[in-house]
Amino acid sequence: MGQRDNSANSNQQMSIFLTDLGWMGLTGNGNHVYRLTVGHSSDGEVRESICKQQATDHNPPPADADWFPNLRRRLQKYGQGEYVDFSDVQVAFSKLTAFQESVISATRAIEYGQTVSYGELAELAGYPRAARAVGTVMSSNPFPILIPCHRVVASGGKLGGYSAPQGISLKENLLAMEAEAVRG
Repeated sequence: MGQRDNSANSNQQMSIFLTDLGWMGLTGNGNHVYRLTVGHSSDGEVRESICKQQATDHNPPPADADWFPNLRRRLQKYGQGEYVDFSDVQVAFSKLTAFQESVISATRAIEYGQTVSYGELAELAGYPRAARAVGTVMSSNPFPILIPCHRVVASGGKLGGYSAPQGISLKENLLAMEAEAVRG
């Protein structure tokens, strides 16, 4: 993980690409991912989402590039239903509390094709009574798929929420795709 070097924000690059899950957009610098946006219906929608977030963060728009082509190909393979491990991808948060860092680390440890409830994730993170707070961390995850918040579900197996443009239907598709890959 690690914290973002704010001096590098002006050097951010952006890669927008199509997958079987919809359009995705990566922003970052070097080998550090600053944001991944997934499930958009067009490249323009991705660009608008990224530029809006950059403006909110008071950063200039990132430069268009085929940035991090290795990760782009891995995300495209994942979208085709192939098992892909993203645990080696370096994501850059601007700032995390100890609680958030524990939750993110525990989320990254959820295996492909598996799910845990918000309460179970709170326990795994060392905060057994913090299921609602875990939900807050998941809802603000800037790295869906890389930090697999889609694998965190509500108690009783209900799906809970998902903040990507396709919402809960994308979460449902991701979980079904991973379960199918594990069975196959």
